[in-house]
Amino acid sequence: MNNTPRANRLHIGIFGKRNSGKSSLINAITGHETALVSEVAGTTADPVYKSMEIYPIGPCVLIDTAGFDDEGAIGELRVEKSKEAAQKTDIALIIFGEDTVIDREKEWINEFKKRNIPAIAVLNKSDLISNTEAVSNYIENNIGIKPIVVSAKNKNGIEQIRTAIIRHLPEDYDAKTITGGIVQNGDLVLLVMPQDIQAPKGRLILPQVQTLRELLDKKCVVLSATTDKLDDALKALAKPPNVIITDSQVFKTVYERKPEESKLTSFSVLFAGYKGDLDYYTQSAAAIDSLTEDSRVLIAEACTHAPLAEDIGREKIPRLLRQKVGQKLTVDIVSGNDFPDDLSPYDLIIQCGACMFNRKYVLARIEKAAEQHIPMSNYGIVIAYLSGILDKISLN
Repeated sequence: MNNTPRANRLHIGIFGKRNSGKSSLINAITGHETALVSEVAGTTADPVYKSMEIYPIGPCVLIDTAGFDDEGAIGELRVEKSKEAAQKTDIALIIFGEDTVIDREKEWINEFKKRNIPAIAVLNKSDLISNTEAVSNYIENNIGIKPIVVSAKNKNGIEQIRTAIIRHLPEDYDAKTITGGIVQNGDLVLLVMPQDIQAPKGRLILPQVQTLRELLDKKCVVLSATTDKLDDALKALAKPPNVIITDSQVFKTVYERKPEESKLTSFSVLFAGYKGDLDYYTQSAAAIDSLTEDSRVLIAEACTHAPLAEDIGREKIPRLLRQKVGQKLTVDIVSGNDFPDDLSPYDLIIQCGACMFNRKYVLARIEKAAEQHIPMSNYGIVIAYLSGILDKISLN
């Protein structure tokens, strides 16, 4: 069993008109009855995300979407959900069926091209098409991409799809690491992890788990401690740790007590580079100095958890901002996939570490903010800036 978190897997989106055979194609690719198949158009409503291990692609997420020709008020909502899924897509499969009107398909392919997302054209239901060569040529002439001819029903051409996905893998796919160049193989690393009311009972939070696993893969020697045991942990070591990784909310406390030679960063800062655009995040942090009590800040959480006392995004960061700017500062909170299309009301956006999102989706958010000239930063970067230590921590 592969334990790669869903957010770190290759996301393959399947898009097409209703009844073009998207769900059947997913079942053919995976070799399982992964998606619900029906002759009734519009069976798939909200996008369905299925984590799989597919040879030779590896760990991936297949996204089964509603038809982008869905109609009516509910149909429009389904199409919007498909557009949201497109923002998370690393590679898109555009499915063509028997319909020779390909205007919608062309629109979606062009949109993926604008976002530098590889789009693979697939002519499905070849078992029902009398002249597949003619239809294939027609598609190629109109969209500039030669489709892969398949029959999900008969399992013909499926291997060609897998090969095409491998060929279209992004150049930097699987190249980025959480700790980047901050941690080297064999380093001594101290993890400072406060276990307060926000910490889940009996387990660590995902960024801590993923970071710890990567450190072990790098053959690092790792010591863990809560904030109140930081001094004891440092005394137990024969030499200062090469790197200290902490929770952002205790950044300043750890900075004031760490050995001078030890590099310091946080889990949130590491994920700022791993999931997002570190340069845009750090540049945007300076926007804090321009905030006034009339300003408006948007905090975007990836999780849809029930708020707890002293929640970092809902309580601590708003309090720190208001201490600097004034108590009348407006702070709005969104969670999960909720993210406004119109960001113009905001003077600053602060994204969480986004451990539950894949990098493609986080970058789509950053791109949206940049296009509207709205500064966007992240929890760890903002807390370091407000603590006056952003220039003193390790970013990459």
